[in-house]
Amino acid sequence: MQTYTSIRELRGRIGEWRKANPEGTVGFVPTMGFLHEGHASLIERARAENGLTVVSVFVNPLQFGPNEDFERYPRDPERDASVCERAGADLLFAPEVREMYPKKAVTRVLVEELTDRLCGASRPGHFDGVGTVVSKLFHIVQPDRAYFGLKDAQQVAVIERMTEDLNLPVGIVPCPTVREPDGLALSSRNVYLTAEQREQAVVLSRALGKAGEWLSEPELGASELRGRIIAYIERAPLAVIDYVEVLTYPDLQPPDGLTLSSGNGQGGRIIVALAVKFGGTRLIDNRIFG
Repeated sequence: MQTYTSIRELRGRIGEWRKANPEGTVGFVPTMGFLHEGHASLIERARAENGLTVVSVFVNPLQFGPNEDFERYPRDPERDASVCERAGADLLFAPEVREMYPKKAVTRVLVEELTDRLCGASRPGHFDGVGTVVSKLFHIVQPDRAYFGLKDAQQVAVIERMTEDLNLPVGIVPCPTVREPDGLALSSRNVYLTAEQREQAVVLSRALGKAGEWLSEPELGASELRGRIIAYIERAPLAVIDYVEVLTYPDLQPPDGLTLSSGNGQGGRIIVALAVKFGGTRLIDNRIFG
C-alpha cells in the first residue's frame, strides 16, 4: 500500500494506473479515520469489486459545528494505515487540512429537503460540510464506485442524491452496518463510552429489533411506532434521546399512509432512525424495512 498526502501526487498515481489498466475500475472508501471493522468491511468489498482500491482518511472540519468534537475526534494514523493495508487497500490518501482547504472555503455543496430532519436538524450545517468534502474527494480520486456504510443512512441518501443531481459518474454502493456481538453498531465514538454507558447503549439496536417486530402489526401507524420506540429507549437510565424518527427511505419524508404494514402506504421502504446521547457521546443507529 502506498500513502499520499498530496492531491497532485495522488491524482498522478491514479492516472498512471488507469493508463496501464484502461478497463479497470477504481473503488473508493472515504473515511474520517480511527478505523474499525466496519470500515474494513467497506475496503474489503471495494477490493473485491475493483482493480484499484483507494481509501481516504480526513477529519473534515466543515462538518463539525462550533460546539462539536472536531478537536476531540479520535485519531490514530498508524492504526488506520494498518487497517487499510490488512483490508486490501492499494492507496491511502491522508491529507492535512491545509491540503484540502488551502484557502477559506467559500463554496459549498448543499443538498436540501433530505437534510431537514434527523442529523440535519440537530446538527445545522453538518451535511453542507459532508456534501462539500465528498464532492471534493470525488473530483480528486475520480472513482468508478464509492462505498458507504448504512449506519449513517441519511448520509448515504444525501450522497446518492447529490451524485444523481450533479450527474457525477460515480456509483454509490451502500453497505450493511457492522455490529458488535451484542448488537451495538460499530462507531469511532464508542471509545468515549464508560463501561456503564456501553452496557446501556445496546438499547439502540434492541429498540430497532423491537420496531421490526411491531411493524408486523397491520394497523400500526408511524406515530404509535415512534412512541413505543421512545418508551423502550427510555428504559435505559443514561439514555438521552436526540431524535427518534420513522420516515420513508431514501426521501426521508413522513409516511403517506396511515399504517406502516405496506411500507409507506405505497409499497416503499421505511427507515427507523435514532440518535441518543450517553453522557457526552452521541450515537446513531437505524434500520430500513420493506
